[in-house]
Amino acid sequence: MTSIILLSVLGIVNLFFGFLKSNKILLPAAMVILALAFGVNLLDWNAASESYFNNMLTINRYSVAFTGIVVLTTLLLIPFSQKYVRDGEENLAEYYSLLLFSLVGAIMMVSYDNLLMLFVGIEILSVSMYVVAGSDKRNVRSNEAALKYFLMGSFATGILLFGIALVYGATGTFQLTQIDAGIVNPVNASLRPMLYVGMLLMFIGISFKVSAAPFHYWTPDVYEGTPTFFAAFMSTVVKTAGFAAFFKLLMAAFYSAQGFWVPTIMSITVLTLLIGNVGAVAQTSIKRMLAYSSISHAGYLFIGLVAVNGKLSANAIFFYSLAYSIATVASFAVLKLVSDQRQREDYASFNGLAKTNPLLAFVMTVAMLSLAGIPLTGGFFGKFFTFGAAINRGYIWLVVFAVVMSMVSIYYYLRPIIAMYMQPAEDENAEPIVVSGFQSAVLVLLALLTVVLGILPGLLSDVF
Repeated sequence: MTSIILLSVLGIVNLFFGFLKSNKILLPAAMVILALAFGVNLLDWNAASESYFNNMLTINRYSVAFTGIVVLTTLLLIPFSQKYVRDGEENLAEYYSLLLFSLVGAIMMVSYDNLLMLFVGIEILSVSMYVVAGSDKRNVRSNEAALKYFLMGSFATGILLFGIALVYGATGTFQLTQIDAGIVNPVNASLRPMLYVGMLLMFIGISFKVSAAPFHYWTPDVYEGTPTFFAAFMSTVVKTAGFAAFFKLLMAAFYSAQGFWVPTIMSITVLTLLIGNVGAVAQTSIKRMLAYSSISHAGYLFIGLVAVNGKLSANAIFFYSLAYSIATVASFAVLKLVSDQRQREDYASFNGLAKTNPLLAFVMTVAMLSLAGIPLTGGFFGKFFTFGAAINRGYIWLVVFAVVMSMVSIYYYLRPIIAMYMQPAEDENAEPIVVSGFQSAVLVLLALLTVVLGILPGLLSDVF
């Protein structure tokens, strides 16, 4: 709860720094705020569970863990915003404040105990993303991305809210545990069809937010048009918060209706894995490839939901979200640095990068290997724990399908590596990509964290 208050208040205060019109003040201010929020959040790690707002929001180990991921991800991403927001540009502070406000929504999504609080959290997060998607006013694609995201997101929000209304009508409550009790002992059994329709509509609304098929259609175009810095935020923070909220909804509210929703979630899982991986193979833009990669990783996270394995699934989703977020931040960071200078986002823009910028090539390689699930990276153990939870429930066929899709993903994750190390630069006299010392340090940290998670997964494999 302290993190929510801190980010809300300091987000408003950060707006006043806009009068200074200086990135030299705004960037450190945003990083200090995020570091404070991360530290304050960790103080609640071993604290007893505590509820607020008439039990609508609960702070416990689960909420603290996922709050830690979203805040840490943003903290590691912020240094790469420097070249996006330039000194002298209007509304400079608003971009950072919108990120802080969106984090408030993300924290509410991982801490809710009431469907109304879930809806409020999703809206706070979503509205901020609609704005930043179109923040590059000079780029027509950015305007298109904002319009598509807003229109489609509005429909998804309406569907989600309609689902919440139907679930309330069938159970008479918004509280998660009381909803589950209403499923076990319904007051009016004739309302069961209404409950199932409400559940389906809620699944559609949340699946849209996490880019799950067949509700993924907005993702490639929105990611491509959104400034790379904010696309990275969407791909990590929004997805982590969405899956933490989804898992809590299924475990706390709909646990007793597994016979209905497990086949539904399983179908979404298979479709998401197939479309995400096959779609990524056909891309010529690294940014669009990462968009389809984001879709495919939603499929792997869905396996954790299908497993319905309590702490085992929760730990798997937590570890996967952390490893995925770190690798994705690293890959988008390198992409942003390269595209800012070379003004292109295709695979050829990475040709010869290992020669001109060995550090960028190395970090991108580690990130790609982690996203592919190669051993000695965090991504490998993320998939290992998720697949283990599914096997424990007997879904061997689903794991086999996911492994096949992982093999497909190796193709498109190796393409940037081949371009960096095996292809000559198109311009032999091209200048090296300019990277500040601070950005280089953060890139090294991202690569190090990925490797540490791959060598010592036990550090964070059993947090619940």
